[in-house]
Amino acid sequence: MVSEKIKHLALQRIPWSAAIILAAVGLLLLTFPFLFTRPFPQHLMIMIFLFAMLGQAWNIVGGYAGQVSLGHAVFFGMGAYTSTVLVSRWGVNPWLGMLVGAVVAVAASIIIGYPCFKLTGPYFVIATIAAGEIVQILFINWEWVGGARGLFVPLLEESLPNFQFHSTKVPYYYIALAMLVLSILVVRWIERSRLGYYLRAIKEDIDAARGLGIDATKYKLIAMAISALLTALGGTFYAQYVLYIDPASVLPLSLSIQVCLIAILGGVATLWGPLIGALILIPMAEFTRVYLGGGGRALHLVVYGALVVLVAVFQPGGLMALVKGLKLPRLAPIGGESKPSPSRIYESTDHETRG
Repeated sequence: MVSEKIKHLALQRIPWSAAIILAAVGLLLLTFPFLFTRPFPQHLMIMIFLFAMLGQAWNIVGGYAGQVSLGHAVFFGMGAYTSTVLVSRWGVNPWLGMLVGAVVAVAASIIIGYPCFKLTGPYFVIATIAAGEIVQILFINWEWVGGARGLFVPLLEESLPNFQFHSTKVPYYYIALAMLVLSILVVRWIERSRLGYYLRAIKEDIDAARGLGIDATKYKLIAMAISALLTALGGTFYAQYVLYIDPASVLPLSLSIQVCLIAILGGVATLWGPLIGALILIPMAEFTRVYLGGGGRALHLVVYGALVVLVAVFQPGGLMALVKGLKLPRLAPIGGESKPSPSRIYESTDHETRG
C-alpha cells in the first residue's frame, strides 16, 4: 500500500513534457549506432560519454564540495595503468583489472587528499597540480610500466569478457553510455543524500559546517574517493578502447584541466552541467582540431579557450544557469496540477501541526 502511494506521488511530479523528452533522448541514444554507422560519429559519441562521465566525477569534489582539483589525471592514469599492467603481465581479465584500478585510485585519492585538504583556495589547487606532475614524472621514469614509451594492451579475442572489439565500435559505445548513466545515478544519489548536504555546507562555509559538527576532512575525502573511483573506471575504459597508453596520454595536466573546464562550462554542482559541457566542448575540440589545427597553428585551442572565457565572464554559473533562466512553457504533470492549491497546503500543515 505504501509503495503504491509512493509510485502515485512520483508519477504526479513527472511532467508530460519531461517524460516525452527523456523517452525521445533515450531512444535516440540507444539507436544512434544504427543510425550513424560510420566510425567517426560513433567515436565522437564515445568521447562525449567518456568525458561527460569524467566531468561528473570531477563535479563531486570540485562542484559540490568546492575543492577545485587539477590532479584528476592521476586517478585516470591509475585506472589505465593498473588494468593494462595486470592484463599484459599476468593475464588478468580487464574487467577485474578495472575494479583493481578503481581500488588503487581510491587509495591514491586518500594519500593525496589527506595532506592537500589541509590547504585551502589556490594553495589546494597548486598542491593537486604538483601531485599530478610528480606522478607523471614517476611513471615516465618507471621502466617496469613502460616508462616514456608506454604500454600496448595485448590483443585478445574479440568478446565482451575480454573487453576488446576490433571490428566495430558499437560495444564500446554502449559500455561508455552505461558508465555515464552510472555516474549520473551516483551524482543524483549524492545530491539527495546526507553526504550531498554536508558537501554543500562545507563549500558554502567550512567554519560554520565544522561548528555544526561536520567533519570536513572526512567528507571531502569521501567525495574525493568516489570521484577517483569513477575517474579510474574511465581510465580503464580508455586503455581498452585505444589499446595503448603512455604518461603523455593518461597522466597529463591538460587532461585534468579539460575535465575541469567541461564541468565549469556546463555548470558546477549541477547534475546535467558536465553532460552539457561535454556535448559542446568535445565536438568543438574534435572539429576545430581537424579544420583549424593544421600547420602547427593550434587555432582550435584559441576557439576552445575563447568559449570558456566568454562563459566565465558573461555566465559564471555555466550553461545550466542560462538554461534555468529561460522562461520555457511547461505542460501540466501527470495527475493534475504541478503545484498544490493553497487550501491543500493549509490542510497538510494544519494536520502536521495537530499530529
